[in-house]
Amino acid sequence: MRSLTARRPVRPIRDPAPSKWTYKYQRLMLTPLFRSFVRVGTPLVLIAVIAGTWFSKEENRQLMSQSIADAKAQIQHRPEFMVQDMKVNGANHGLTTQIVAALPMEFPVSSFDLDLVAMRETVVALDTVKDAEIRVGEGGALLVDVTPRKPVAVWRAGTTLKLLDGEGIFSGTIPARADRLDLPLIAGDGAEEHIAEALEIFRSTGPLTPRVRGLVRMGERRWDLVLDRNQRILLPETDAFAALDRVIVLGQTHDLLERDVAAVDMRNSTRPIVRMSAEAANALRRVSEIGADN
Repeated sequence: MRSLTARRPVRPIRDPAPSKWTYKYQRLMLTPLFRSFVRVGTPLVLIAVIAGTWFSKEENRQLMSQSIADAKAQIQHRPEFMVQDMKVNGANHGLTTQIVAALPMEFPVSSFDLDLVAMRETVVALDTVKDAEIRVGEGGALLVDVTPRKPVAVWRAGTTLKLLDGEGIFSGTIPARADRLDLPLIAGDGAEEHIAEALEIFRSTGPLTPRVRGLVRMGERRWDLVLDRNQRILLPETDAFAALDRVIVLGQTHDLLERDVAAVDMRNSTRPIVRMSAEAANALRRVSEIGADN
């Protein structure tokens, strides 16, 4: 008699061992470098491919450039980055006018559009400016801090009256000598290169100071001290201060410079020479002629 009990199908036994490719993949995943590539490198490669495909089109590149430019402009023109006006510190009215003219700009302007280095070079290039510092200060003001050159002498160069600072650097001009009578006058070629020596001579004139009219550089070697009444003291190339002191002593003891003297030549320290004025020389000649006739 056939059994009514149906036989159950026999299931094949599953091999728990991984396949060959699964095994290799699992081994690779145990490698830190491969695991990092799968987790990080693969997304980056996909992003690069997508971005490269998008940027390969000209219209997409232009759109991106325009978007960046618009975003940059919006940031740079925010109120906190705008410069509203200019303030010049340390300069008089005339120099301030020169600086404003040298830095023409329309306010308000973005601080990102200002080349502060180039602006400083422009200001320092002005004759009367020794140094300058330019920065954007609080309240949206462009601050220009100026150190002006301080003129210490007037240099007559031909028909032009130039102002010189203590380093002999040109610092402006004046139309007439009367505009700066407070400054000593020098003249002659190369005078500006020996400004320190000239100032020292002016300080050494002592009782002659009220009569001093200026210094003239002669042959780019030495100085002539010019006094009123067209008198001159010819100073030597060396030991000019000692020679000047001798003339001052002679003037105090013998009233040398109160006489009809045109020049006192001190170029030879061992033998000073006194030159009489033309009127005095003519008078002396007439006296000599009268004496000879008698």
